Amino acid sequence: MLHRQLGEDRGALRTHSRPLTMYLPKQFDHPSHARTIIRENPFASLISNDDDGFPFVTHLPIKLQPSTTDENDVSSDLLLGHVAKGNPHANYLKQRPEVLLVFMGPHAYMSPSVYPDLVRVPTWSYLAVHVKAQVRMLEGEEAKDAILKQLISDHEPSYAQQWRQLPSSYTEPMLNAIVAFEMRVLKIQTKVKLNQHRPESHAAMHAAYEAGNPSEKELALWMRRLGMVA
Repeated sequence: MLHRQLGEDRGALRTHSRPLTMYLPKQFDHPSHARTIIRENPFASLISNDDDGFPFVTHLPIKLQPSTTDENDVSSDLLLGHVAKGNPHANYLKQRPEVLLVFMGPHAYMSPSVYPDLVRVPTWSYLAVHVKAQVRMLEGEEAKDAILKQLISDHEPSYAQQWRQLPSSYTEPMLNAIVAFEMRVLKIQTKVKLNQHRPESHAAMHAAYEAGNPSEKELALWMRRLGMVA
């Protein structure tokens, strides 16, 4: 897919005082939307190095715990998660507690037909959040149970009572089979790539996404959130 014209133009590279984990031109940098993207897309890729120094990835649901009510200040937020005890990632986290989390939001193809002229190329629209974080392992059944209850509350509140009523002969082995941890945000990058710098495309682009599949409809909603269309 070509990116030169539709989104990631040469000369648009933003300079940062901190290390980058993804290419982030300034027109797509939207830090105030990080929490929203994470809340709406909590299934993340957790990435750290294995014993050979090669990236190891676990896909898992994450619970966000904001530290403040300020959507622009995510610097002290916590992210909660768990993996199976048999997953080697559990040991990698203990040995090397600095990790990268990737949250992918809605994404979709964008046709050059949204432009009023023909000298254009296609691209891909997407939302993503990268979080560099420090892991702290959580010990004990109580801490593990608390994380599971928060995930249940987010995704199926009606199951909470059933979980509480399960016999300990069932729940204790289940809790013993997982490793729980919290991750403190160290650095965060938020990319909302919706052709913001090409206003001549916005009306047709929004109409196309609005009539599209669920992911495209979500992108249309984000265009409205950003004030790109009326």
